[in-house]
Amino acid sequence: MTRRLLALIAVGLATAGCGSTKTVTVTTTVQATTPQTTKVSDQVAEGAHYFNQFACAQCHGPNGGGGISNSVPPLKAIGKAFSAQQLRTIIDHGLGASANPTKPYMPVWGQVISARQVNALVAYIHAGLPAVAGATPQAVQSDQGPVVEGAQLYVRYGCVNCHGPNGLGGVPNPQSQDKTIPPLSGADFFSQFHTNQKIIEVIRTGSVLGKAPIVSMPHWGGILSARELHALAEYIKTLRRG
Repeated sequence: MTRRLLALIAVGLATAGCGSTKTVTVTTTVQATTPQTTKVSDQVAEGAHYFNQFACAQCHGPNGGGGISNSVPPLKAIGKAFSAQQLRTIIDHGLGASANPTKPYMPVWGQVISARQVNALVAYIHAGLPAVAGATPQAVQSDQGPVVEGAQLYVRYGCVNCHGPNGLGGVPNPQSQDKTIPPLSGADFFSQFHTNQKIIEVIRTGSVLGKAPIVSMPHWGGILSARELHALAEYIKTLRRG
């Protein structure tokens, strides 16, 4: 979009014996750009928002364009090659589990994401993962201290989807011993993870509690920077109750 702006510039001209002001009108052209988004169906739009809500973009790249890790495929390039059922199975049951903390894998989402949400994600992938207005990851402020940064990373990387707001937990995990994903705010968590390094290590390496199929903690060592890991640890420490 192009706008023509009129700028009024007052120029003071000194003259002998008196002062005067002359007004000069200058016309300039300013190019204003707007994000290129695509008009899509309601279901595809839903999928675009879920793609960010569940942190798919943090591994597969914005709009599935890849570039985050060589271990994670760019869905924009290959997504349409999978049938709807194949995509549902991968989302629900995960794929490519690895013990290498620098090699991300697709975690199990079956106990976290509803069937409607999975179908919307599939529709979004089959639509080519277009840019949709408002469907963007949580912004992260890096100049307001590590706790603020960590709180925003907690949302951006989808921690909130499994561990709950404020780390309160409550998400079901039927195959684990206590049947839920562990909260991050109770005494049990902090008795085991009582230092920054221990918190960072479990984020970096992940964990699998129970037997498959299970909602496992994926390892983020190949995705998160040292600064981001530190910020998350600082935020998680603020969640402690009692």
